[in-house]
Amino acid sequence: MIFGLFRRSGNDQVIERLHGDIVAAVRRPSLYTEYGVADTFEGRFELLALCATLLVRRLASLPAPAPELSQDLTDRIFSELDAAMRELGVGDLAVPKRIKKFAAAFLGRRKAYDAALSAGSLEQLAEALARNVYGLDGAEGAARAARLARYAFAVEAALSEVSLETFLSGSAPIPQPEATE
Repeated sequence: MIFGLFRRSGNDQVIERLHGDIVAAVRRPSLYTEYGVADTFEGRFELLALCATLLVRRLASLPAPAPELSQDLTDRIFSELDAAMRELGVGDLAVPKRIKKFAAAFLGRRKAYDAALSAGSLEQLAEALARNVYGLDGAEGAARAARLARYAFAVEAALSEVSLETFLSGSAPIPQPEATE
């Protein structure tokens, strides 16, 4: 360790696995072919924000060290976004600006999704997903996003059954979209 830089959390293996579970969920082909999410960097970011919100919500409801895991997971997500942008050829001067925009978008989405999930409102979540994921407003957007909202509620229900011990020793069981219909 050099001057305390590159300090690693004691949760690195757990965080790496949880991040991997989120990425695997985001890469499920049916989310793009069946659910109509754009298969672009932005579309994947939208699904990442949704899946991360669902997992972070569950971790927030669990005892320590879950809150620390939640923060470490969020940090890892942005570290990986930074690396992905650099791999895509985004210039070194532009990456921090883009990360700042993604962070603001991520936090805004988490707030909107959390409010809808806490209220148990499929309609409110569908409206937020229509706006953020599909870029649509109104009835057309809400109808198109209703399926994704139902999937999000199913994922939340599945995660609500997962114990802290399972997260610490196993994986985050994010169900396949097809399994929730």
